[in-house]
Amino acid sequence: MFMCSGVSSAQDTIPQSQTQKEFVKLQGDAYFSSSIPLNEVVVFADLKFQSTQEIYRYLLLKRRTIKVYPYAKLAAEKLTSLQDSISQLSSNRKKKKYTKQMQKYIEGTFSDELKKLTRSEGQILVKLIFRQTGSSSYDLVKDLRSGWRAFWYSTTARMFKISLKEEFHPDLVQEDYLIEDILQRAFVENKLEYQASALNYDFAKLYNKWKTKKKSP
Repeated sequence: MFMCSGVSSAQDTIPQSQTQKEFVKLQGDAYFSSSIPLNEVVVFADLKFQSTQEIYRYLLLKRRTIKVYPYAKLAAEKLTSLQDSISQLSSNRKKKKYTKQMQKYIEGTFSDELKKLTRSEGQILVKLIFRQTGSSSYDLVKDLRSGWRAFWYSTTARMFKISLKEEFHPDLVQEDYLIEDILQRAFVENKLEYQASALNYDFAKLYNKWKTKKKSP
């Protein structure tokens, strides 16, 4: 980086009206600039726990969340792909054929992995599917029938008898806020691949809401 103040060399001329300002020229740039573009930095506040038990619960929640998030991300991707593809098909016969193909692919690729989830992991997955899609797993099953059932209903939900109607509300439920906190930290640390939530909330404001709460995660 080259710093200059006042008049530059004849080769790198700065307008006379701006010679009292400081300018920078980054390596590889052709022109001077009055500012330096910086990458966004996210600073997280320290989490405060009331007991060792709360720390243990948070770490357990973290392990489960990081484990199941990739499935929720994949669910959102496959849902988008399924909806986009079906919308481009002209006949119901073609739509049913494509849905069956998607069903076989998902069952063959992910059913064994989903069956390995514990009940608690499965319930967090339901919440994260809501976070990524904006719809509950129950509504997705109802709307998409066999195509979505292949991913979810016929495997995890049937095994663990979890609630497919579970939603994700980090502004109302402390555990959901902690899940969101875990995700945001994992995104910054590149432990998880970022995918925007389908929901509308401000994570920074959530911290201010929950920082005085005393309930355990």
